[in-house]
Amino acid sequence: MPHETPLIATLVGAFVLAFVFGAIAQRFKLSPLVGYLLAGVMVGPFTPGFVADQSMALELAEIGVILLMFGVGLHFSLSDLLSVKAIAIPGAVLQIGVATLMGMGLAYALGWGLGAGIVFGLALSVASTVVLLRALQERRMVESEQGRIAVGWLIVEDLAMVLALVLLPALSGALGGRVVATPTVEWLGGDDVWMTLGITLAKVAGFVVLMLVVGRRVIPGIMHWVAHIGSRELFRLAVLAIALGVAFGSAKLFGVSFALGAFFAGMVLSESPLSHRAAEETLPLRDAFAVLFFVSVGMLVDPSIVIKSPIPLIITVLIVLFGKSLAAFLLVRAFGYGNITALTISASLAQIGEFSFILVALGVDLHLLPEEGRDLILAAAIISILANPFFFLALDRYRAKAVAVSAAKAAAAAAAAPAQAAADKAATAKGAEKGAEKAPPAPTLPVTAQQAHTVLVGYGRVGHLVADGLKAAGLPFLVIEDQEDRVEELRRGDIEVIDANAASPAAITAANVAGASRLILAIPDGFEASGVLRKARQMNPGIEIIARAHSDAEVEHLRQGGANFIIMGEREVARGMLAHVLDRSDADLAAAVQAAGVASGTEAASPSPDAPVAEVEVSPVTPPTQSIAAAGATPAPAPTMVPAGIAGPAATQPPLSAPESAPGPVPALAESAAAEQNEKG
Repeated sequence: MPHETPLIATLVGAFVLAFVFGAIAQRFKLSPLVGYLLAGVMVGPFTPGFVADQSMALELAEIGVILLMFGVGLHFSLSDLLSVKAIAIPGAVLQIGVATLMGMGLAYALGWGLGAGIVFGLALSVASTVVLLRALQERRMVESEQGRIAVGWLIVEDLAMVLALVLLPALSGALGGRVVATPTVEWLGGDDVWMTLGITLAKVAGFVVLMLVVGRRVIPGIMHWVAHIGSRELFRLAVLAIALGVAFGSAKLFGVSFALGAFFAGMVLSESPLSHRAAEETLPLRDAFAVLFFVSVGMLVDPSIVIKSPIPLIITVLIVLFGKSLAAFLLVRAFGYGNITALTISASLAQIGEFSFILVALGVDLHLLPEEGRDLILAAAIISILANPFFFLALDRYRAKAVAVSAAKAAAAAAAAPAQAAADKAATAKGAEKGAEKAPPAPTLPVTAQQAHTVLVGYGRVGHLVADGLKAAGLPFLVIEDQEDRVEELRRGDIEVIDANAASPAAITAANVAGASRLILAIPDGFEASGVLRKARQMNPGIEIIARAHSDAEVEHLRQGGANFIIMGEREVARGMLAHVLDRSDADLAAAVQAAGVASGTEAASPSPDAPVAEVEVSPVTPPTQSIAAAGATPAPAPTMVPAGIAGPAATQPPLSAPESAPGPVPALAESAAAEQNEKG
């Protein structure tokens, strides 16, 4: 066996050190990306000790780029982008322009050329989608309005950078870099920049048309055929073959980058129902090669940049952390949104990541960007990723304080004025909230004709279950939902839907909350739900409000906001497990639950401290085989939770047993509670 094995040595050194430093970063609540970059610094040529094979690491990193961009394409959602297009597209484009100009200004001060300034500015303008999604997922904000705007904003940035990766090689010669001659240009006998650019765009357009016309039929067809074979191993191999094959083929046949080919392969596959399974099957390998990509980037970092160019480094970091974030804040405010949304976007953009690394690597390879510029970008990336969690921590504190102030003002306004006056002043109270959201003017929505009905906010997994139960019970209700696919599903099911964001006053008015008997908040973010709750309480002080929460803080916040009935999913999961495990009488089970410290996940609250608290009978949760059903159903073998005050005969008997005449069983209560952790909206 040969002892000189640079490939194995590079892989082992990269993975071992990435694990060590990634675990340390995670321990300090930092992004593991910081650890991976530091691991690259440790095995790089600028630090003593073991030095990995840099050229081999860069080739392995290309696979990481392909799989990263394939993953971005898999998660690319045109509907999500279109839902926030009014702010995400113009806002992101303007922010990219402002940040690029800042970078070009610094490049000019350092004596670099125009091409270096453009590459440097573009690298500073784009944030890391990986870092952003991690921050939003930790706060359950991905499906919130602020989360959708932030993700949509970064999708636009990613698309702009994909375009930049395509155009830079074609424009390299004109910008003072290395001339990249393509076989097509040489065959035509020209080297004019416009001819080069035109041919490049024509080849890209041809590739895009091929993928959208042929690829979107062939690739999902191949995946469905492989799925029917039933081999998980072949399915995983098919996904990797498509990702790598399309990326390599597009580069050889059309001259586009690996990144663009992989992105379109993922985007085409994302339209297939098998896209989620494809993402899951390739996740381990994608993560492994992504780690190699970040390690290879870290190998390029020269730590001495801190000593050689301290002033340029400080200015670069300030542009990333404050320059483009301030520009984004002002842009979001100019579009009519409130401080919380503006600060969320600002915090999201206060870092740079994977696309910046790809851009600077390409810039150095094209001789557009000096190595000093690459070192500044990489050092700024590590510092910004380290600092970004503190921006979100500050945002969390500001958000909690702003919501508390708003709730206090709303409560004071409701206590000082009659109900009608409080409803008239709802818009004023909303505007007075310093950090509250101010949605842009929305088109007039038709007002429902329903009266004494139930208004359901959100049609995700939990909302879907609730809607099925209400429909089976024959209770009048409507749904407020702004996700296009869910709205279409509701309309196909002949369920009345208000196609708008529930935080909008127009949506509350269109749903006739003033004439409704009940409001059910099925959206996962308790703090976002509180905004809807307060508007509804001001418009209809007597309405019964049912909400869900994920933490004690959310429970308390919703209680103060005026919710009558609050369910905390994690507690109900625990109670459901105990109900299944402990085969005892009701009294014994209740005592065991109490002794175990598993309190009921159901909280009763009142709109104000002086108002009477709704009585709630809490018994062991229905066994998993028991399903939610219509009001007035046949009594169930096991008791369940029955909130007092629900209209109809169901208030006097257990309402959760499915009658034989029901159109179909609805998934069990325990199942719906268990699904909450992965619930979207």
